[in-house]
Formats: sequence, C-alpha cells, structure tokens
Amino acid sequence: MEFDKLLEERRSIRAYDSSRRATKEQITAMVQAAIQAPSWKNSQTSRYYAVLDEAQCEALSENCLPQFNQNNSRGAAYIVTTFVKNRVGFDKETGAAVNECGNGWGYYDLGLQNENLILKARELGLDTLIMGIRDGAKIAGMLGIPETEQVVSVIAAGYRAVNPEKPKRKAPEDILKFV
Repeated sequence: MEFDKLLEERRSIRAYDSSRRATKEQITAMVQAAIQAPSWKNSQTSRYYAVLDEAQCEALSENCLPQFNQNNSRGAAYIVTTFVKNRVGFDKETGAAVNECGNGWGYYDLGLQNENLILKARELGLDTLIMGIRDGAKIAGMLGIPETEQVVSVIAAGYRAVNPEKPKRKAPEDILKFV
C-alpha cells in the first residue's frame, strides 16, 4: 500500500468485528515492523505481549481496562506494550540518567515502535486502538511481566466494524516554525 494512502486510512477504531480475529502471523508481522524503528543507542528495550485467545482477551479486558475501553475494544486481540526500565537514556557505567528525560526515552522509543506497529496493522487490513487508561499492575501480574519493565499501553488490534470519518488535523503552518 502506498505510504500516504496508509496514513490517510489509519484510524483509531472503537468497534471491532468479533467474527474475525487477528492472527499470530499478523501480530508477528506487526512486531517485526515495530522493531525496525530507531531506538536509543540501538538498545531495543521495547517489549510486546500478545493476547489472542478470546477468553484471555475477555479476562484482560474485564480485569484491567475501564468500562469505556472494554466497550471500545470488544472483539479485538490485545497487544500490551512495555519497555525495560532504567536502560534507555541512562549511562551504562554509572546508571545515571544522561539528561532530564530519564525513562522518558523508553517511552519515546516505544512510541516510535508502536507507530510502525499500527501502520503495519493497517497495511495488513487490521485496525488498532491505543489505550493508555488501564491497570498496569494488574496487567503485569496477569501476563507475568517482570518488574524491570514499564507497562505503557494496551493496543487493540482487529477488523473494524465501523468506518469513521477522518478527524480534522492541524495544518503544518499551525505547528511548524522555521528558525
């Protein structure tokens, strides 16, 4: 798919066709695209936990997501995104943060990777919804995520049941300043 068309078609979808599920192969291809993104000193600290089984998706949804996110993601698979804490943006020798962002670089790198992931999903015919309102501690316990990782988001992935209009976007002149 042409890149500009891919960008135009991508939407945050809040209604999924529960009769069609994302596959292990699709999720693997999405993560393969994600790992092509740059990371701090090529440290690659982003991690992904995929939940495909319908019963497990239901359990994660009911126990770890607020009601509105449960409703918005029903029928989708889940990809929990994390990063290894205290590595990206930290000096290897001293363990000290190299600037004021500290673990913010882990969030940054994961965001770059997640963008690749959701664009690949769209190319594969899937749609996504990135959810940041979730219970990270419950998710970590449920999926066996180690304490050394920071749970960041849950990405719903599946086939859209609706075709929403594209929301209005700002123009470059609204956000760009040449200096």
